[in-house]
This record gives sequence, C-alpha cells and structure tokens, in this order.
Amino acid sequence: MPFSRISRNLRGAFNGCRCYLSIRDHNHRFLLSQTPIDSTQQVMRSLIFSKGIPAFYSSRYQIHHQSSSLVEDELDPFSLVADELLHIGNKLREMVVAEVPKLASAAEYFFKMGVEGKRFRPTVLLLMSTALNLPIPPVLPPMELGGATRNDLRSRQQRIAEITEMIHVASLLHDDVLDDAVTRRGRGSLNFVMGNKLAVLAGDFLLSRACVTLASLKNTEVVSLLAKVVEHLVTGEVMQMTTTSDQRCSMEYYMEKTYYKTASLISNSCKAIAILAGQTTEVAVLAFEYGKNLVCEFVDLRFIGLAFQLIDDVLDFTGTSASLGKGSLSDIQHGIVTAPILFAMEEFPQLRTIVEEGFEKTENVNIALDYLGKSRGIQKTRELAVKHATLAAEAIDSLPESDDEDVRKSRKALVELTQIVITRTK
Repeated sequence: MPFSRISRNLRGAFNGCRCYLSIRDHNHRFLLSQTPIDSTQQVMRSLIFSKGIPAFYSSRYQIHHQSSSLVEDELDPFSLVADELLHIGNKLREMVVAEVPKLASAAEYFFKMGVEGKRFRPTVLLLMSTALNLPIPPVLPPMELGGATRNDLRSRQQRIAEITEMIHVASLLHDDVLDDAVTRRGRGSLNFVMGNKLAVLAGDFLLSRACVTLASLKNTEVVSLLAKVVEHLVTGEVMQMTTTSDQRCSMEYYMEKTYYKTASLISNSCKAIAILAGQTTEVAVLAFEYGKNLVCEFVDLRFIGLAFQLIDDVLDFTGTSASLGKGSLSDIQHGIVTAPILFAMEEFPQLRTIVEEGFEKTENVNIALDYLGKSRGIQKTRELAVKHATLAAEAIDSLPESDDEDVRKSRKALVELTQIVITRTK
C-alpha cells in the first residue's frame, strides 16, 4: 500500500471520530462526521474504534463529583490562568535577553508573542498552585516558608512555571538539532533558520537562565528535584540514541525512556509546587502522580508511560504536518519506534524484522505502516493513554477536601486537562 495512502487512511480514521465525556451522566459517545467516506476509511475506523475507549473515570471518582455543581459547568482550564500566563510570558521574554544580539534573537525565538505555544506546562503548574491552596500543616515550622505571605508564595510558584518552560524549550531546541528538524510550532525550527551551533548555544543559555531563577528560590529540595529533571532529559535522549535491537523492541524500555524525556519535567515541577507550599509528603506525592500520569501511562515498579506522549505517538501517525507544527510520521522516519508500532508488533511478530532493519528505506516505512493499519496498535495506545489520564484524575480526587471555590475550580480544571490531553488533535 502506498505510503501516502496509508497515512491518509490513518488520519481519516481518527479525524472522522470524536470522543467526548458527558459531564452529566459520564457516558462515552462517538460522533461521526457526515462527510462521505470510502470503504478503506470505514475499515480503518472499524479497526480502531470497534472496541471503544475504556471508561474514563473510576466509580469512586464519578460518585465523588456527581454531587458537585461545578461539574455541571463548562470550564476552560487555560482561561482560569490567562492573566498569569500573560505575566509569565512577559517575564520569560525579559529573562532571555542577552548582551549578544544574535544569542538574544535565538533565545527568544519561541518566546515571542504568537509563537509561545499553548503554555500547557505553565497552565498545569498554576492550576496546581491553586489546587494546593490548602492550610499549611501545623507541624511545619514557619521558617520552612521563609515567612512568605500568600502573594510571595504565588510569585515563587510562578517562577517554577517559568523555569519549567525554559527547560522545556531548551530541550526542544536540542532535540531539533539531534533530529535535523526543519519545523517547530508551525514555523522553521531554530536550527534550520540559524544553524545547529546557535541552536545548541541558545538551549544552553535557556538552561543557564533557568538555573539562576531556580537558585533564587533558595530551596535545596526544589533545586535538587529540577536539577534531576535536566539529568533525566539527557539520560532519555542518550537512551533513544543508543538502543540495542532488543531495547528498540521493548515496551518497558520505551516507556522508561519516555518518562525521562517527557514526564519527569512536569511531574517533578508539580511536586516542587507542593513543596514550596509547605504541603505534606502525601500531597507532594499526589501532585507528582498527577504530573506523571498526565504525561504518563502505567507504573511498572516505578513508571511506564505518558498519556500526553502516547497521544503524541498516535498523532505522529494520524496528524498532518500543519496541525502538529512539525512533520507528521517524523518519529518513524527517524527510526524511532513508538507505542503504536510496539503494540502492532505484538500482533504481527514479523514486523520486528522490519524494525530491526531500520526505516532508512521508504519501503520499510510503508511495510510498517501497513502492519500498523491492520493492527490495533493505535487503539491500544489510546486506551493506555486514557487509562493513565484516569490515574491523573484520581490523584486530584485524592487531595484533601476543600470548600474553597477557587481550589475546587482549579482541581476540576486539572481533571479537564486530562480529557484535553487524550482528545487533542495537535
């Protein structure tokens, strides 16, 4: 089957279906577009959706929230923190100013107005800050908060959001160099526009700025946490570059690597938010679990997976270059084996031979996509993402109860984000 035809069929199968959660009765429904479809697309839709998506919330979660009037209201998580996001955007542009004009231009490349992206990570962290706006445990010595007022605390938590975004963008700049990427966020990647050397140095500069801001928090536990994140980013990238044949075909290895590359940043940043607020270890762990499962999937002894990354893997096969802001099928074309292919390999062991040969040849890419189209690889990946989005929602549900309306809204928004993650199309 031709390469382009398979790609179109996979996209059509997903773009023609949309899953949403009814807030009132928590039943899943599927909406089919009225656009005429050919038989191949019908077959693909049947393959992908015949068994449906598993229930999104646990019974305990449903029962707990059916009594809340907040559940009845539509809530846009991003609008709750829109003003703060603007403030953080302005702060970030101030923080990446450099004395050397060329470096300044490179460092601010993805912080300019209009190309910042959705600011997903800062949104999560700001919502988490409000969601944990709980009474400080009485056993905690006042000096642990440095005598900070509530406004001071919020400012410090905003800095975590700024640090996280700088680390994230720095990792994107470095990844694009390693992947020879030509686009990012719908425009030319920095390495493509300004060259690899300047892109690497701009990433290093952002990391240095993040470190300076991190040190200003004067909290050794938070510094240690986010320093570990940078180590994880490097570890994950090296794991991806140096895989053996067996590791390449191992779901466990893939998910461990994905935790390092994707989930460690947001999970440890969520934990840092709780630590700055002086919350208990139990609350800090719940914040970590939310971040891990939002971007993560299942925990096998320590970790496996990421809902956000799993959907990214699906979109690499089903999305378009325009909607993703990068070339679709970019992972497989770079020889990176992701969850959909690994699941397809379980159904079709002969696919492993193609994976081991590599994807330098277009013919091998076409064969792999053909097997993927026959398999339940994409469906299983989505199901896994849903499963761990549920775990993220349950982590929020397990936080100590609060009657504060802002706290409750922020918690509901964090749960809404788990739905946004698994239903996003770009």
